[in-house]
Amino acid sequence: MTYETLPPAPEVTGPGRPTTTSSGRPRIAALDVLRGFALCGILLANVKPIAHMLHTASATQAVVTENTDGSWLGLGLFVDQRIFPIFSLLFGIGFSLLLDSAGARVARPRVLLLRRLLVLLAMGLAHMFLLWRGDILTIYAVAGLLVLLPSTWLPRRAVAGLAAVLVALPPILGSNGVVLVPGLFLLGSALTRYGVIDRIGRSVRVPAVLGLVFAAGAVPAVWMQIESGAAGRDDFSTWFAVAGLLTAGAYVCALLLLLRTPLRPVLQGVFAPLGRMALTNYLSATVLVLVAGRIVGGSPDGWSSATVLLVAGAILVPQWLVSTLWLRRYRQGPLEWLWRWATWARRPPLRRTS
Repeated sequence: MTYETLPPAPEVTGPGRPTTTSSGRPRIAALDVLRGFALCGILLANVKPIAHMLHTASATQAVVTENTDGSWLGLGLFVDQRIFPIFSLLFGIGFSLLLDSAGARVARPRVLLLRRLLVLLAMGLAHMFLLWRGDILTIYAVAGLLVLLPSTWLPRRAVAGLAAVLVALPPILGSNGVVLVPGLFLLGSALTRYGVIDRIGRSVRVPAVLGLVFAAGAVPAVWMQIESGAAGRDDFSTWFAVAGLLTAGAYVCALLLLLRTPLRPVLQGVFAPLGRMALTNYLSATVLVLVAGRIVGGSPDGWSSATVLLVAGAILVPQWLVSTLWLRRYRQGPLEWLWRWATWARRPPLRRTS
């Protein structure tokens, strides 16, 4: 999903040339990298659930369901409940960044955001009923309409406090998955409104300290998740949610630190094209997984982690190639462009000028 950004200075990613949004404003490169990384993790978590659509109509999304049968072990231990918090956080960030951008350009920016969420809801419903019951766009649109949009009238202190409550309460009550989405949305919005996102690529100390804190908490939380899952205890869902949130935080901090190293060009080259076309890639991945499921055959329950990785790789590599080549000529992905057109109610330019 593509979000317009308005940082104080452009991010330089090429030979002295800034990366910009479709509206000509500088992009925050770290957000594109995080979004691309999250897209890869979401696909890994969703390969089996999507492939299940070939066998049953009741398949649901792995990243938002509770599994006590041990299916989350192995590869799932690194992706289930670990990646979707990043995507949800980024959605809240993008929403607030777009509100700032729209506020400077139109008289009624909230009407524009309302239209944007309604269009997302329409795309999500089409995805859900035509391809896959585990669609997350519908949940994002509904949570955006019920939580994010009304929060724009609240002071940032209230948004931050409400975010803390809505993120902490579900694990305490033994819940995980989609119930965390509203809190993560508000957390992303609060970080933007406090100016944290504007400084996201400048600091090393903050992500280093936070990363150590998250990692130190994630290790025992993951251990408790494994123990409670093996024993079939009632607190499994709580530890599943806690371990997922802490691991997601550690992933984000690790990526932010790596972006301050010589690996930055590599990370941007690998993840940014996928992240800038996340909506197009997310929806097209469903079709590609269904095709791969027919090619691989058999029940997805019997697929090994290696098979899941191969299927995901066979999808992500072509998506990366197409995204990279497409963005050399065009400003946005095709679905991102249509979404922007519907949001602003006027046709935006698509092809890059020379």
